[in-house]
Amino acid sequence: MIVMRFFLPALLIIAAFPVWAADVYDRPYIGDMKTHTTVFEDTFIQIARDNNIGFNELRSANPDIDPWLPGADVKLTLPTRHILPDADHQGIVINLPEMRLYYFKDKNEPPITHPLGVGREGLATPTGTTSIVRKVDGPIWRPTPRMREENPDLPAAVPPGTENPMGTHALYLGWPQYALHGTNKPYGIGRRVSSGCIRLYPEDIKTMYRDVPVGTKVTVIDQPVKLAWIDDTLYLEAHPRLDQAIKIEQEGGLPDYQLGADEMKAIIKAAGKDEALLDWPLVRKLVRERNGYPVAIAHRPVDKKQTVSEIEEETHEEEKEPSPTEESEESEDHDAPAKAPSPDVQEDENEGGESASSSAKESSDDEDMKAAADDETEDAPASQPRWRSLNP
Repeated sequence: MIVMRFFLPALLIIAAFPVWAADVYDRPYIGDMKTHTTVFEDTFIQIARDNNIGFNELRSANPDIDPWLPGADVKLTLPTRHILPDADHQGIVINLPEMRLYYFKDKNEPPITHPLGVGREGLATPTGTTSIVRKVDGPIWRPTPRMREENPDLPAAVPPGTENPMGTHALYLGWPQYALHGTNKPYGIGRRVSSGCIRLYPEDIKTMYRDVPVGTKVTVIDQPVKLAWIDDTLYLEAHPRLDQAIKIEQEGGLPDYQLGADEMKAIIKAAGKDEALLDWPLVRKLVRERNGYPVAIAHRPVDKKQTVSEIEEETHEEEKEPSPTEESEESEDHDAPAKAPSPDVQEDENEGGESASSSAKESSDDEDMKAAADDETEDAPASQPRWRSLNP
């Protein structure tokens, strides 16, 4: 009875305070860009592993640096900021061109992300939706009939251990013969080297095995170009397409400009009614280089609620309907000569004309693809969601 006399008032005090739910993570990106200054012993393989990125990601972001002998005191760009894929943010989302997975474990926290090794040419990892059907600590690797036909020296099975190419743990998918697993060759992460399975760094597969329950949804997509509005800035993140990955790995870049109709469609859809703000020369450069990290390609006007066309229309209306004060001044000074624009205004007008002419010329190569994409994007949303600012 005495305990209740003290316990009940305590409960009432606790109940008097509101319980606040944690904020849902609603940013369209995770991470922040970083840099790394090399020492003589560095290689891209070790730098990538130390920073949770894959080999090709680091190669794409630093195409002019020798990945095997970068030398000392070289400043590298680390692509450690990622726009989230345009997919259902549930369970595990794997973006093949990016060679990266996102695990949406908790809606109140940023997703967990890891680089991957994916299926090589001719043995591509499939796209679609499946789930984790079982987990194994110490998997046994059994080469497929195709593998044993190509290499008759392969054994029928390889037990757990350092010789096992599946590493220490495996999460098997609903697709037969496919799994997320570790590797005994971590230098293959961030490259197209597997027979279709999805490889992770040894340290990453251990945490995924621990945290991912059986039944987790797995969505595999092919999305080389990602876009997102963050406040009033549109960012583009372009990765090599799967058919370009080998050339990026070997040469560090692509020889010519390649912007597909599907990529054009995605960019126009993301821009929405602010398409006129797109910096098309920069877009072409980013899609050609495919450096794999977000870059701003459009900025909305200072007044966040207005597009360029709305501001121009509003200005035009103001010119058509002068204020009463202006009408009075004009009636008193109707005989005064017209005032010529200042040299600054003339200079701005000339520069604007040259810029418009240059922009029209530079974007002429894209007109055919834009026309084709426009038919598919008529139903694009009139506005994009507003997001929090990027960290400085």
